[in-house]
Amino acid sequence: MTKKELVVFTGAGISAESGIKTFRDSGGLWEEFDIYEVATPEAWNKNQKLVLEFYNARRKQVLSAIPNAAHLALVQLEQKFNVNIITQNIDDLHERAGSKNVLHLHGEINKARSTIDPLLIYPIIGHEIKSGEICEKGSQLRPHIVWFGEEVPEMEQALKFVKKADIFIVIGTSLNVFPAASLIYNTRSSAQTYLIDPNAGNFDKLPKLKVIRENACKGVCILADLLM
Repeated sequence: MTKKELVVFTGAGISAESGIKTFRDSGGLWEEFDIYEVATPEAWNKNQKLVLEFYNARRKQVLSAIPNAAHLALVQLEQKFNVNIITQNIDDLHERAGSKNVLHLHGEINKARSTIDPLLIYPIIGHEIKSGEICEKGSQLRPHIVWFGEEVPEMEQALKFVKKADIFIVIGTSLNVFPAASLIYNTRSSAQTYLIDPNAGNFDKLPKLKVIRENACKGVCILADLLM
């Protein structure tokens, strides 16, 4: 029997329950840092040291975090479905939980890349990229992150996954960051669609969307039990 295609789109809410600070919520990182000073190409050109320090601190936090019940429940769904996870998160908690197919829309905190050749990507040993660390072409390494104002190179692949999904689940995202937020509007008319978020708004344009207003751990476990 052919397995159904299940596509999951995750945001900061799923990582928050592992202790990783979100960006947009009250008390989040954007209240502590000016987005334009640490997360744009212009910020990098202006003050590489500050940008490196910001992401080194984020990376240290990620390394100390562990996958939670929501991450683990998504792994269990692979027993019954072909699961592809699309995530806005830059951490590796999905992979550490055991998910096999994870697509990072906004990059990966544990990798560095060349500033002159985006195809040169390297794993980071430890939690730091240091000033003076260079790629094989001689340029300073930068975080392998999609900054505000940069293209999202994995969007095309993400859309392909979404358009073939039999079941599409959104977890822990405000659906305010575009183009990623547009994914939910590209599902097939026959697809089952779910949103898990305690602060979910109203989606009048998506009448078939089933909303579970719970935090990620509780909501994903509820839905996983239902689907299994």
